[in-house]
Amino acid sequence: MNGSQVPSGRWSRRFRLLRAGAHGLALAALVLLLAACSRPQLFHQEAYVFGTRVDLTVYGGSEAQAASAMAAVLREFDRLHRTFHAWEPSELTALNEALARGEEATVSEEMAERLADARRFVEAGAGLFDPALGRLIELWGFHSDEFIPRRPDPEAIRALLDARPSMLDLTISGNRVSSRNRAVQLDFGGYAKGYALDRAAQILREMGVRDALINIGGNVLALGAKGKTPWRLGIQHPREPRPLATLPLYDGEAIGTSGDYQRFFELDGQRYAHLLDPRSGQPAAGTQSLTVLIAPREAAGTWSDAASKAPFIAGDDWLDVARRQGLTHVLRIGSDGRIEVTRALRARLQIPSDIRPVRVVD
Repeated sequence: MNGSQVPSGRWSRRFRLLRAGAHGLALAALVLLLAACSRPQLFHQEAYVFGTRVDLTVYGGSEAQAASAMAAVLREFDRLHRTFHAWEPSELTALNEALARGEEATVSEEMAERLADARRFVEAGAGLFDPALGRLIELWGFHSDEFIPRRPDPEAIRALLDARPSMLDLTISGNRVSSRNRAVQLDFGGYAKGYALDRAAQILREMGVRDALINIGGNVLALGAKGKTPWRLGIQHPREPRPLATLPLYDGEAIGTSGDYQRFFELDGQRYAHLLDPRSGQPAAGTQSLTVLIAPREAAGTWSDAASKAPFIAGDDWLDVARRQGLTHVLRIGSDGRIEVTRALRARLQIPSDIRPVRVVD
C-alpha cells in the first residue's frame, strides 16, 4: 500500500483512543499507590500534556502547599509543551523553518542548551536516536492530532535517508543555531518528557516539597519517599494490561520505557510504532519495550527518556548500545516476547511467577 492509500477509519479511531484515553493501560511505568491513596498526607493531580497523561503525587506537608507546588509544575509543563511542540507554532517550529531556508536562527538560552544536550545523546547512542529526524516522523503521519494511519511513499523515505539529517549537522554558537543540512527538522518527542521531569523536580524542591513522584507518560522520577517506605512502581507489560514487574524507586532515581504500544497503528496485521530506525526509515520492529533505570544524577529525568531510545531501536544489539551509553539497569522485551534484563536491574525487580522465564545478562 503506498502513501496515498489509507485503511478503514477504525485504525484512526483506535490510535486516538490510545493517545487520549488508554494511556492508563499503556503507561510504561504504572504508579502503584496501593492503600496509600486513603492517607491524608498523599496529594494527587492529573493532567494531559505532551500528548500523554501526567500524574503528580506529593506526600506530606499541607494540602495548600501541595496544590500550589503541583500547579506550578503543570504551568511549567504547559510552557515546555508550547516551546518544544513539533508541529504547532512554537520556538522549535520557528527554528525548523529557519533551518529549512538555510538561515541562522537566534534561539533562547534554554533551546540552545537542549540542542547541545540532545546532540550528546546522539553521539552516545551511535546515531540511532536522533531528534533531527522530524521530517521522517512527519512522513509517517505522527505529526498530527487527527491521525490517519498510512505507509509513506518509499521514494520520499529514500530521499530523506540519502540526505542523512543529523543533530551533528547543527552549529551552535551561543544562542545562534545553523545547519549545514536543510533536511534537518527537529522533533524533541523522545527527549522533552525527560527534561520536563527534571524541571518538575527542581520546582518542587524550590517550593519545599521533599517527597513526590512525577510521572509523565511512564517516565517517572522520585523525590524522597512515601513516608517510611520507598515509592513503588510497576513496569507495564507491553502486551497485557498488567505490570510485568515491580520495583522500589528511591530518592533521585528515574525510570523510563520506550515501547511499541504507546503510539502505533496496524495495517494488514503489522504493527507500526512511532519509534523510527534511521537506518531503514521504518518503525523499529525488534523490540516490544525497553526500560532503563537511572541512578540519582544530574538530569536523571532526561536520561530516563532519551537514553532508552537508542537501545530500543538497536533490537538484538540493545546490550552493546546500552553499554555504550553507560546504562547498567535495563529490561528488554523482544519482538518475540523474550525477556532479557541486566543483572543489576534483576536484583531490584519482583516478577510475577507466571511471567515467562527471564534471561539475565551481564
